[in-house]
Amino acid sequence: MKTTFWHDKRVLVTGGNGFLGSHLVAQLKKLNPKNIFIPSSKEYDLRDQSVCAKVVQDVDVVIHLAANVGGIGYNQENPGSLFYDNLVMGVHLMEEARKANVQKFVSVGTICAYPKFTPIPFKEADLWNGYPEETNAPYGLAKKMLLVQGQAYRKQYNFNAIYLLPVNLYGPGDNFDPASSHVIPALIKKFVEAKKTEAEEVTVWGSGKPTREFLYVEDAARGILLASEKYDGAEPVNLGSSFEISIAELATLIGKLTGFSGKIVFDVSKPDGQPRRKLDVSRAQNEFGFMSEVQFEEGLEKTIDSYL
Repeated sequence: MKTTFWHDKRVLVTGGNGFLGSHLVAQLKKLNPKNIFIPSSKEYDLRDQSVCAKVVQDVDVVIHLAANVGGIGYNQENPGSLFYDNLVMGVHLMEEARKANVQKFVSVGTICAYPKFTPIPFKEADLWNGYPEETNAPYGLAKKMLLVQGQAYRKQYNFNAIYLLPVNLYGPGDNFDPASSHVIPALIKKFVEAKKTEAEEVTVWGSGKPTREFLYVEDAARGILLASEKYDGAEPVNLGSSFEISIAELATLIGKLTGFSGKIVFDVSKPDGQPRRKLDVSRAQNEFGFMSEVQFEEGLEKTIDSYL
């Protein structure tokens, strides 16, 4: 069934030029909204409240994806700026959106907001049952404040803010910069280069024991747009694939798909991050009919092909 929800909507997508944002904007264009505004980070510094006031004028829906974000190494080196940048961007943007009478504010949070030791699968009700994994905490807590702000604004101002928690994303157009990339692009780059140089081994951070769940970026974009259209609840919602893989299995699979035949070595002096990650995705399915569609190996192949 074709939706007409977007046809009269003027949509602001912060972070619309980023990895997730570019996929989301491509899908959004097909839904024919009245207007899409994508403020570039070079021209619009969303840490400045007066800039936030400008970008939300004459907007019906805000989809807030903009973030200062990276992998474990980046998180360890930049905890202060990760906390500050993500907190003030969100706080100013939502406050100015409220003042500008924006109809709906979609906050895209992070799996890093969950406590370090969360029972598997992560349920949204577990979100406040402990402190996040230490390397992720400044980023995770800054993004989590958008949930608090949205719920407070809903109570006091009847402001329609929703909060989504996507699991680790991957796919074409990901960030492959070793200084700030996440695990999948970092491993793809390592294995591709090892194959090129005929290296005998590839070193992977950590013990390889932690597990992760990954969601293909196009699935994530579709989930966010479905929620923007159909979900108006105060409660946070997980977006995931309900699929779990260990870092060791992931490295082996990427090695196989890139044609690397050498040895994989685990550097246990490097941090593992959170021990396990797997989401309960039933709320997204029940509330707005979202389920992931792209199988993991297929998504990985597409990501590797686009990198090559």
